[in-house]
Amino acid sequence: MARKAFKLASWTSMALAASGIYLYSNKYLDPNDFGAVRVGRAVATTAVISYDYLTSLKSVPYGSEEYLQLRSKIHDLFQSFDDTPLGTASLAQVHKAVLHDGRTVAVKVQHPKVRAQSSKDILLMEVLVLAVKQLFPEFEFMWLVDEAKKNLPLELDFLNEGRNAEKVSQMLKHFDFLKVPRIHWDLSTERVLLMEFVDGGQVNDRDYMERNKIDVNEVRSRAQGCRAGERAWSRLPRKCLCVQISRHLGKMYSEMIFVNGFVHCDPHPGNVLVRKHPSTGKAEIVLLDHGLYQVLTEEFRLNYCHLWQSLIWTDMKRVKEYSQRLGAGDLYPLFACMLTARSWDSVNRGISQAPVTATEDLEIRNNAANYLPQISHLLNHVPRQMLLILKTNDLLRGIEAALGTRASASSFLNMSRCCIRALAEHKKKNTCSFFRRTQISFSEAFNLWQINLHELILRVKGLKLANRVLALICWLFPAPL
Repeated sequence: MARKAFKLASWTSMALAASGIYLYSNKYLDPNDFGAVRVGRAVATTAVISYDYLTSLKSVPYGSEEYLQLRSKIHDLFQSFDDTPLGTASLAQVHKAVLHDGRTVAVKVQHPKVRAQSSKDILLMEVLVLAVKQLFPEFEFMWLVDEAKKNLPLELDFLNEGRNAEKVSQMLKHFDFLKVPRIHWDLSTERVLLMEFVDGGQVNDRDYMERNKIDVNEVRSRAQGCRAGERAWSRLPRKCLCVQISRHLGKMYSEMIFVNGFVHCDPHPGNVLVRKHPSTGKAEIVLLDHGLYQVLTEEFRLNYCHLWQSLIWTDMKRVKEYSQRLGAGDLYPLFACMLTARSWDSVNRGISQAPVTATEDLEIRNNAANYLPQISHLLNHVPRQMLLILKTNDLLRGIEAALGTRASASSFLNMSRCCIRALAEHKKKNTCSFFRRTQISFSEAFNLWQINLHELILRVKGLKLANRVLALICWLFPAPL
């Protein structure tokens, strides 16, 4: 009981971190990683891979005749099957296998005890949250239990995960940098999911990108044209390798949130891989683990679009209006800070204009504890959809911190493009007038042109600066004759 109480305390503290108050020391912890769900981590689950996928080694003595019979069923399905998992999490573990037709697959197997134990964990969570409420009336954490009750059954259904994977793959098919592994439906069930095996390094592994020579930044190509190209490139900051990856993630999630309202809510580094595309050699993002998605209502999505547009263009009157529409009430300044992970002063000056400073980060960390009651109140009153969006924002910022990048003017412009498109589509859908639809389309095109022009100006300035830096490095470290 003490161990579970400790886990609840840890999860609660991270839920507050997920509110958007950015901490460099943030640790990922999912609501469904609670309590005894982790018991199955070390359980040998390979024997569940059979046609009915309903058996396990839980009650079979190791080395017995029954064990060997169950183990042999794996060979009916696979040419080879790696007993050592590639990765293990709270709900499942993943094995690499080869089918008889030669295809290499990833086999995600649910731990045997998870489904039976999950309801007990949620009940224990509810009891402990009520106890915390008695001790600290100002903290309201009942939403933790509500979210766990809603999301855990969805994550335990691997067929639902497969459907989500196919939906997001189709939805974002226009992004050539995104790879979603294909699902093998003929060998998948609620507890076992077979998918295309895709190798790669975690998105925060900069060493992997360098070892595999993943070219993710335009500066490198220019460096190769210099006499001391590779020597100069090696002296550029390592975070340059990660800028394009960070931009791709921003584009992908902006499209999910603002345009489609269907959001992958588990983008921790283990679920976001980077690899070199086998054919083109370009950097490619591999998105895994599609069990947890948030479906946004149209009203919420449009209000969220308006709010981010207002934040980007520093329209504080509309920031207040749309924050209050989303349940923030008089705490709208705190809500804006939670969404942007910036100080209120930076929000007022313009988050796309004022760069993040070490002083600002320190200010946020030092002041976080002072606002815990207000954060608790806010999280209890915003729409439930906002909770997973806040968590997603926090995990993306964690990736940015690991990559050494932070949201830039370019990433905000991409967000603004998605907001403009989403709002224009909504207006066109709700008018029957051809003239009005044409007017909306022209307005949309003009606004997007303005953003493109602004981004072009920023890139020209950045190109001049990059060329100057590169020339200076080449001059300081010339190649030997």
